[in-house]
Amino acid sequence: MQLSYLSEPSVLYNLQYRYSQDMIYTKAGPVLVAVNPFKNVSLYGTEYIDAYRNKTMDSPHVYAIADAALREMKRDEVNQSIIISGESGAGKTETAKIAMQYLASLGGGSGIEYEILQTNPILEAFGNAKTLRNDNSSRFGKLIEIHFSTTGRICGAMIQTFLLEKSRVVQCAVGERSYHIFYQLCAGAPASLREKLNLKKVDEFKYLKQSCCYSIAGVDDAQMFRTVTEAMNIVHISKEDQESVFAMVSAVLWLGDVSFTVIDNENHVEIIVDEASETVAELLGCSIEDLNLALSKRHMKVNNENIVQKLTLAQATDTRDALAKSVYASLFEWLVEQINKSLSVGKRRTGRSISILDIYGFESFDKNSFEQFCINYANERLQQHFNRHLFKLEQEEYVEDGIDWAKVDFEDNQDCLNLFEKKPLGLLSLLDEESTFPNATDLTFANKLKQHLNSNSCFRGERGKAFAVRHYAGEVVYDSSGFLEKNRDLLHMDSIQLLAKCKSSLPQTFASKMLAQSDNSISVPYRSSAADSQKLSVAMKFKGQLFQLMQRLESTTPHFIRCIKPNNLQLPAIYEQGLVLQQLKCCGVLEVVRISRSGYPTRMTHQKFARRYGFLLLEDVASQDPLSVSVAILHQFNILPEMYQVGYTKLFFRTGQIGKLEDTRNRTLHGILRVQSCFRGHQARHHARERIRGVLALQSFICGENARHIYSCLLRKHRAATILQRNVRCWLARRYFTNIRRASLVIQSGIRGNLVRRCNGNIDLINVLKEFESKQEAEGDQILIKASVLAELQRRILKAEATVREKDEENEMLHQRLQQYENRWLEYEQKMKAMEEMWQKQMRSLQSSLSVAKKSLALDETPRMSDSSVDQSWEINGTHAGSGSQLVPRTAGREMNAGLSVINRLAEEFEQRSQVFADDATFLVEVKSGQADASLNPDMELRRLKQNFDSWKKDFGSRIRETKVILNKLGTGNDSSPNSVKRKWWGRLNTSKFS
Repeated sequence: MQLSYLSEPSVLYNLQYRYSQDMIYTKAGPVLVAVNPFKNVSLYGTEYIDAYRNKTMDSPHVYAIADAALREMKRDEVNQSIIISGESGAGKTETAKIAMQYLASLGGGSGIEYEILQTNPILEAFGNAKTLRNDNSSRFGKLIEIHFSTTGRICGAMIQTFLLEKSRVVQCAVGERSYHIFYQLCAGAPASLREKLNLKKVDEFKYLKQSCCYSIAGVDDAQMFRTVTEAMNIVHISKEDQESVFAMVSAVLWLGDVSFTVIDNENHVEIIVDEASETVAELLGCSIEDLNLALSKRHMKVNNENIVQKLTLAQATDTRDALAKSVYASLFEWLVEQINKSLSVGKRRTGRSISILDIYGFESFDKNSFEQFCINYANERLQQHFNRHLFKLEQEEYVEDGIDWAKVDFEDNQDCLNLFEKKPLGLLSLLDEESTFPNATDLTFANKLKQHLNSNSCFRGERGKAFAVRHYAGEVVYDSSGFLEKNRDLLHMDSIQLLAKCKSSLPQTFASKMLAQSDNSISVPYRSSAADSQKLSVAMKFKGQLFQLMQRLESTTPHFIRCIKPNNLQLPAIYEQGLVLQQLKCCGVLEVVRISRSGYPTRMTHQKFARRYGFLLLEDVASQDPLSVSVAILHQFNILPEMYQVGYTKLFFRTGQIGKLEDTRNRTLHGILRVQSCFRGHQARHHARERIRGVLALQSFICGENARHIYSCLLRKHRAATILQRNVRCWLARRYFTNIRRASLVIQSGIRGNLVRRCNGNIDLINVLKEFESKQEAEGDQILIKASVLAELQRRILKAEATVREKDEENEMLHQRLQQYENRWLEYEQKMKAMEEMWQKQMRSLQSSLSVAKKSLALDETPRMSDSSVDQSWEINGTHAGSGSQLVPRTAGREMNAGLSVINRLAEEFEQRSQVFADDATFLVEVKSGQADASLNPDMELRRLKQNFDSWKKDFGSRIRETKVILNKLGTGNDSSPNSVKRKWWGRLNTSKFS
């Protein structure tokens, strides 16, 4: 608020004026004041989100608070929290949803943000109800912790709930409603589900009809049920689980209709087997007998003896209601667990988070019970957190840092918190102590409070069971009726065993969690009391949860939103100044305005300030200490001395001063980024041009190489095509010429034959023609012919004769050329035949020489073998003596075998080479004649083949002659041996020459 004079009337008038203009948000220092309009206002949507994101709009708004939290989280790397407080009906739940909508819009992109938003319909259906002050009152506390990645995107979330009002399930005041899901299920369930759950109308269930309120103006419960089912699908709750959830809701409604009948004079009861009991047993998945046993009897263990106690009507009714409350509370906890699984599965938590606290506001009714007692205690703790952050810690920090500061007095609620939390004589301690006594009653509890706490300034005893507590928001009178029972939250082991025996999965899950909370072993079948089945009372559990919440909030940077209810009628355009002033005082808004205007809400350490803004200095200050750098920055930007103070460790700024530095820093960084972007762009373009030049050079080289290769291929193809075209055209010309000549001959023969046939034997006709010709010559002068006609006829005749002569010349040339080609071909064929015959003769000569040599060697082998046998006989008879005479025949045999193997190898070589030369010659003849296609010159290859053949023939002949000489030597050596007289085989050797 920018008010020239700060007073209560000016603040109230300012809020009223803005409220009348539909400007429901007002900034009071660091606190956003939100006045509930009780109607739809056009302050939300994509346009407003973009405006606050781009800083084109700076008027107070929930979007501005959420944007500040997100920016500070990224800048300072510190977790943030948005604490929304106010009375019931002030609009806390809607404000929390608006903040979540903005965070989801800015941090969206992964899809998880849509799941987070869809948790609201589910939690409101199962945790909100209509009260006398609010049509959509949250009957539980909720903390939504939204986690962000390093890039500022939402990557997961976690929801924590506090103190669900279970008593509303079984008891509602007139004009109020139970939880929304009961009415939504009855109104919107499809026919198949309605038949399966055996649903009735809302006014037919006992739990719902006791308040005589079944609907809310402007709310369609059937449509809301469809919204809830769609939200369950989005958060990945399966269809089977949804049916189980609705079955548990229906079972709770039918439990209220279970009735009892008295069976004896001591008022002991049993359940009546009717539609209600049968439906409950079917929905839970248990038998009628087990249900009757759990609701009408109680098993206890006394002195190691199991005792079964029959319950009276009142006790059985309390047991039934306790079972209904426990089932519903367990169902609510199970739903929250499923939602957390959906929001956290596969999500990487980075430690950066923004927590949104939506917790019940301060309540004061005509009759205030245990629920209002716990709710107001939580609000006292939140108010102290608010005071510590804005008043206590603020002033303590100013004093510690040596700031010249005028201290602001504010109302502290520490005395009231001591009344609740002091041990052993605090409200919670005395309540927990009295709950452990089996014979304690609500009256004894009230008397104990009056006895021990009357001296406390925040406590005042009343008549009977009542007592009063002076809270920060005013004095509240509590009725202690039901305090002990609700604090114990009794659920006997018989009921837990009943849930454990059920066939349905959810009741079994509920029972296992209840048994897990017990100190004793699960194997013990019965317990002496219901208190054995739980570790802590409800008040002590709630206190523990509250302390954990406070520790979490203390580790974050808080952002406060105070919701104000302008009237109790829940109608728009009505502004009750007294009610608003009371809420402003209770929330401490006026003190916030005073301390913000006189204080320094923005602070930063010298090191961080110098590190963040030091680069803005014109001179180099790298060697100076952070304090000197900070002072230099302040002087350079002409920040007035009254707008800041320099502390021992920090700099303190008044509102708006740090924003100027941030704007200058952002503009400078933007300019630096522009320069860097231009330089990097220049470098990138330079590198790109270099790469382009290199790529072009490489491409040109590759393209040139490809072009040369393609050109060489095209050139070869062109040459081949030219040769092919020449041959084809020659062949076509020859064929055309022969066809023309043949046709001409046919025509000539036909004409000549016709003339001969016409003139043959008709001498008179010839004579007549001759006479006619003579007469024509005689009468030439009488016939007048035009000169032009004759000239034209002569010209045509001459032209035709010239054409005929040209064609004759062309035909003659073609005929001569064809004759030349035929002569050349005949000569080439004769040469090839002669050369082939010569080769065949030479081959046959060589082959015959080899065959003669082989036959001679074969014929000589037989005498040699016989001679060796003769030699052996000679050796036996002793005719020859000495070792030399015995070795001659054997050595000769081996040498002759070696010669025979040489001859065989020469014969094989001859056959192979003759076959090769014959195949090559045949292939070249086919290429020359055009029968085979090959890119080679047949004449050159033929000459090369002839040279190879001549060289091989000369070499082969020399080797044959050498073999012959060796064989002759072998024959001569054998003649000189002692056996030469008997063996003359060499004389039989064929002396044919190898040439």
